[in-house]
Amino acid sequence: MSRVPLSVPQSGIWFNERLGGAGAVHHMPFAIRFSGDLDVDALRHACAGVVTLHPALRAAVREEAGAPYQVEGPPVPFEIIETDPDRLAGARREAILRPFDLAAGPLTRITLFRLGPAEHELLVVAHHLVFDGHSTDVFVADLARLYGQAVPVTAPEPFDVAAEARRVAEGLTAARAYWSGRPTEFPDVVLPGLDRPDDAVQPGESVEFFLTEPILEKAAAQLGVTRFELVVASVHAMLFRYGNAHPVTALDLGTRQAGAGERIGVHVNELPFTSDPRADLTFTDYARQVRAGLRELYRVREVPLGRAAPGTRPGIALAPVSLTYRRRIAPPEFPGLRTEVTWVAFNHVARNALRFHLVDGPDGLGVMLQFPPASMPRQDAERVAAHLLDVLRHVTDDPAAPLAALPVAEEPAGLWSTRAYPGASAVPDLVAAQATRTPDAVAVVGENRLTYRELIERSDAVADRLRRAGVRPGDLVAISASRSERLVTGVLGIWRAGASYLPLDPAYPAERLDYVLADSGATALLADAGSDLSGPVRVPLDLPAPAIDGSDRSAGHGGVLGDRAYVIYTSGSTGRPKGVEVGHAALTNLLLSMRDETRSGPSATWLAVTSLSFDISGLELWLPLITGGRVVVATEAQAADGEALRALVSAHGVTHVQATPSTWRLLADAGFEAPVTALVGGEALPLPLATRLRPRVARLLNVYGPTETTIWSAVAEVPPDPDRISIGGPLAATGLLVLDDDLRPVPTGVPGELYITGAGLARGYLGRPALTAERFLPCPFGAEGARMYRTGDRVRVRDGGLEFLGRTDDQVKVRGHRIELGEIEAVLLGHAREAAVAVHDEELVAYTVGAAGDLRREAARVLPAYMVPSAFVALDRMPLTPNGKLDRAALPAPDLSLGDETGTASDETAEVVREIWEEVLGLDHIGDDESLFELGGHSLTIARIAARIHDRLGVDVPFYVFFDVPTVAGIAADVADRRAGS
Repeated sequence: MSRVPLSVPQSGIWFNERLGGAGAVHHMPFAIRFSGDLDVDALRHACAGVVTLHPALRAAVREEAGAPYQVEGPPVPFEIIETDPDRLAGARREAILRPFDLAAGPLTRITLFRLGPAEHELLVVAHHLVFDGHSTDVFVADLARLYGQAVPVTAPEPFDVAAEARRVAEGLTAARAYWSGRPTEFPDVVLPGLDRPDDAVQPGESVEFFLTEPILEKAAAQLGVTRFELVVASVHAMLFRYGNAHPVTALDLGTRQAGAGERIGVHVNELPFTSDPRADLTFTDYARQVRAGLRELYRVREVPLGRAAPGTRPGIALAPVSLTYRRRIAPPEFPGLRTEVTWVAFNHVARNALRFHLVDGPDGLGVMLQFPPASMPRQDAERVAAHLLDVLRHVTDDPAAPLAALPVAEEPAGLWSTRAYPGASAVPDLVAAQATRTPDAVAVVGENRLTYRELIERSDAVADRLRRAGVRPGDLVAISASRSERLVTGVLGIWRAGASYLPLDPAYPAERLDYVLADSGATALLADAGSDLSGPVRVPLDLPAPAIDGSDRSAGHGGVLGDRAYVIYTSGSTGRPKGVEVGHAALTNLLLSMRDETRSGPSATWLAVTSLSFDISGLELWLPLITGGRVVVATEAQAADGEALRALVSAHGVTHVQATPSTWRLLADAGFEAPVTALVGGEALPLPLATRLRPRVARLLNVYGPTETTIWSAVAEVPPDPDRISIGGPLAATGLLVLDDDLRPVPTGVPGELYITGAGLARGYLGRPALTAERFLPCPFGAEGARMYRTGDRVRVRDGGLEFLGRTDDQVKVRGHRIELGEIEAVLLGHAREAAVAVHDEELVAYTVGAAGDLRREAARVLPAYMVPSAFVALDRMPLTPNGKLDRAALPAPDLSLGDETGTASDETAEVVREIWEEVLGLDHIGDDESLFELGGHSLTIARIAARIHDRLGVDVPFYVFFDVPTVAGIAADVADRRAGS
């Protein structure tokens, strides 16, 4: 073979190899198992004959000045390895993964494994540069004809590279018209259990199954489509049910011309195919829509995407999901032998999130799913395989069913707990009952210590004063007080007067407090002497001891489970806070459930650090008091000081601490370590913080729940060496439902929106019936009349619990890409103590505290370019709300005009780069900021430019840089950076 230019498909594969990181992704193995008396010499000669017939098998691929070409390489080796069946898998894996030297060649190797006197396996591994799927059929057929027989086999005509290039050039106009306005980059996909895979090739595993039922033949005939079109429609319909609104798969499309059928080589082009399903569309109509779309795509199949849509970023995979489909005839016979052909052997790598290999033959459909186990657990890949089978069977039996009815979601929908506490009382009655049992035990520690008896006496005094001020059962009473035992006596006094409480934290802005007080319609304000609030009837919270002693202690009024317990205002989407009404029954259910989860009893001491205006304070204040324990109330100053909190825990023998991640960071920074049960909630628990805390405490519980479902709805214990964070399963009498946009259950492992139902639901929003109806919906999965709350949180079921993925409103689109801000934050938290990401002026901005190293470089190692923030802002501390949550509105706006300090190209460097571009492109006067792709550049253009930059400037510019900065100025600056770095 003399020097031959690469064909168009070969050029694309070569370019991807030069991008780096391909590993064994382009290795194409297949195997033949021989049972019987194999003539090894005859097989060796037959293999040599096949190689002689097909010169591509012994080719080498080299490069000169950025232009690749192929030449004849050395003979293809035929290796015999003695092994046994138990060690075959390992030996096969080693042979498949062994790299090829493209320049040295050959790009094929043949190994015969001798497993016993009458058992052998022939493994052929060829590089995709010289081999495609159909080449397997050709190789096996020729091998069978040549084995043991002197049957002449005519060599096929050599491939006409020039004719192919002409066809591509002729089809370029039509291909560019086809792709104009269509998406060509597809970074996102929703699959069961999938973490966004790294762009790099990863070690892979496979799930394989064989379907002997004649499903494809029957369904294709019913629908009037080909079997390939049926397979694509079925996969796309399944992807749609997973939550992909516009499913896309990268398809291997054959480009063989007449007369090329018996030639080994590369006659395939991978192109993305997108469909537009709807929930109400029947599968019949959808399959025909897919058929029309595929036939339109097929007309432009010979033109590579990079040529048809210049500027499309190349990669090993065009889309997160890819599909190959092959029809095959029955395998040929080898005289005197029983044979079994593994038409597509697994190459042990994963090029994307999921790759379907389907081989459709006379005896059934073989399916192999390749997946990266680091990004998708095996059980989820197996679930995908089962779903595809279910879909194929379903559309065969009922092709007129709508896509929404496809069977991909398991029952029951979500996670449920039927545990309940019948006969329970409201919290004020539970506290009173405990006071009767242990009147002299210490209940509250603040500025003073209160026994249970004193707690009831003082709260009854408060209740008496409220009644005298005109408060009646069912009224709402605001309470504003500094942090001390008076918070506890004040709230309990409000309850014992038959009213509900409205917390007003003095640390909140006066304007907000005035609004809440006016909007709530509170009857009275219970306030200590330091409060400046005015409004309804004011009742003093703190009175001297004689006034307390003179109160009417018979005034105590228990709570009623059906009564309202409190109203807490949370941030509203309109900019105005909204009041959430929570009943006593919901609060009691929460406390009794958390009693069991935290193992809290009479020996427990809880540290209360949370603002009363944050609903989670209800757990740390009242759980110890209904179980005979005690609560230590931290002052405002102590609650904001990690050292002070650590001292409180030590001084009072605290056993339980609940706090937000921000407060736990304060404690960790102060060297906190104690045998406590630690609860983290209010915001997502970052994995680095969990890893930091877990060895310092006895138990670490991650708790989750919105105010609208009464403090917490789910809990998970963090294991000693966590690799991910779960929010766990439901508390008592709670259902956690994961639904899609149409309120249908999503499959296990697939992200959806969390809806919560059960005993913890709040009554709704105070004075806002329309908003209540919008967020509290009828629950179609529970008893009649049941409701469910729409949380706005994205979750998925994983390992029996829920995994929090972020807020639905934290998903942003930047330059057309859908981005989860939490995913970027999670990466940054590997290199910073705290991190937050926001969008300013259509750019991603990262805010960090305690960062180490080059964050941009670290982010770029893991995230695709479109997810790397444009600016990084270092802060001394994150702005927090009084509740201890991140205050995103207070994050400072960055100066995006400054950019980062980067190398500046000299005029001389820029001129050399410009000259190279003009030489390669055949153009004059190229401007600094003109796009390479708008000037007609493509992958091979990049290779030639990069080669000349290396020759003239001594710098290797990776191919991917041309897609990040496709201008003379950008490339010149990159060259300057690399020179400075060296």
